[in-house]
Amino acid sequence: MSKEKVVLAYSGGLDTSVCIKWLQVEKNLDVIAICGNVGQDEKDLEWIRQKALDMGAIASEAVDMRAEYARDFLSKAIWANGKYEGVYPLLSALSRPLISKHLVEIAHRYGAKYVAHGCTGKGNDQVRFETSIRALDPDLEIIAPVREWDLTSRESEMEWAAAHDVPVPTTKKKPYSIDDNLWGRAIECGVLEDTWNTPPADIWTMTADPVDCPAEPETVIIGFEGGVPTSINGEKMELLDLIIKANEIAGRNGYGRLDMIEDRVVGIKSRECYECPAALLLIEAHHTLETLCLDYETLKEKAKLDVEWASAVYRGLWFSQNRFALDAYNAYTQKFVTGEVRIKLCRGGLFVDGVRSDYSLYDKNLATYDEGDTFPHEAAPGFIELHSMQHRTWSRVQGPGSGLQKVD
Repeated sequence: MSKEKVVLAYSGGLDTSVCIKWLQVEKNLDVIAICGNVGQDEKDLEWIRQKALDMGAIASEAVDMRAEYARDFLSKAIWANGKYEGVYPLLSALSRPLISKHLVEIAHRYGAKYVAHGCTGKGNDQVRFETSIRALDPDLEIIAPVREWDLTSRESEMEWAAAHDVPVPTTKKKPYSIDDNLWGRAIECGVLEDTWNTPPADIWTMTADPVDCPAEPETVIIGFEGGVPTSINGEKMELLDLIIKANEIAGRNGYGRLDMIEDRVVGIKSRECYECPAALLLIEAHHTLETLCLDYETLKEKAKLDVEWASAVYRGLWFSQNRFALDAYNAYTQKFVTGEVRIKLCRGGLFVDGVRSDYSLYDKNLATYDEGDTFPHEAAPGFIELHSMQHRTWSRVQGPGSGLQKVD
């Protein structure tokens, strides 16, 4: 009698490695392991794919999603200056809906009844995977082994793995949980769970220690077309290649490290360390160019909508009416966000050094205090008269000019 099939989102890490064997032993399912290449360490992917087969998976695929990730997801994040709580550039939150899309497609191809993931019951990713999967196919059933099994700590998982001949890269000496992709690295667990502990030096791999970086700043010019980065230092390239290059440039200058207390979807605070050199560099450059190319009312409204966009994506609502509508708004605002931003990077710092665009709304003749000033100074008194009218009325009737005593 043939077994039911389950498609597992497989990273090769501790949780999903144990999941492969657990789904076979405890659920009697045939496992199809899917590792999505969203820009993590490429040389490991074939080894990861083979490891799944060695553990009894009936099929294992390493799907290269990098170009799609850059084109369809990261470009939208740049448009929206996407940073959750104004800090975190959503690297894990952005990859989950893309991986979910492929999981659903592969489940259809193999005729699988189930989709599984290795997320914990207190993490954000369970929400992102399951909300995305259900949006794309409400009939697929979802299994979350880590929420079901009685392995209550990473140490007990490692012991179970050893007992069932499951090879895992995590050790008790360095038990970090790491998620990395094109947009950066997320590091948690271990000594980081004490918010007073300094992050150990060995967690940082994409960025040089600022103390060891050159004292001389490095200048980089990011070119944009329609709000999307298209060149570095005048060299045109596809977004995927540009992000890889930006990671190298910012990383060697020690820029892109974050250590934050983050509010998770499930209602708890979490200490998270991130390395996001390209993400933070490109978002800063993009936002700078927007200030030149968008008018005040649009900038003010977009700033509010950027917060909503980041919150929606963080909460797993990529496949939602709200996110689609926000992207439609952003698509309109980005039509003329074309130009160049010059940035200096030095020992972990980023300094905007210049910005220019053929669609700039900055008019030097209006702004200058020198010869050539075309600002209509004679219009200022009338403008101020009307602008301050409501305040004069308030002051006269209720405020300081009314003579009324303030009553608490």
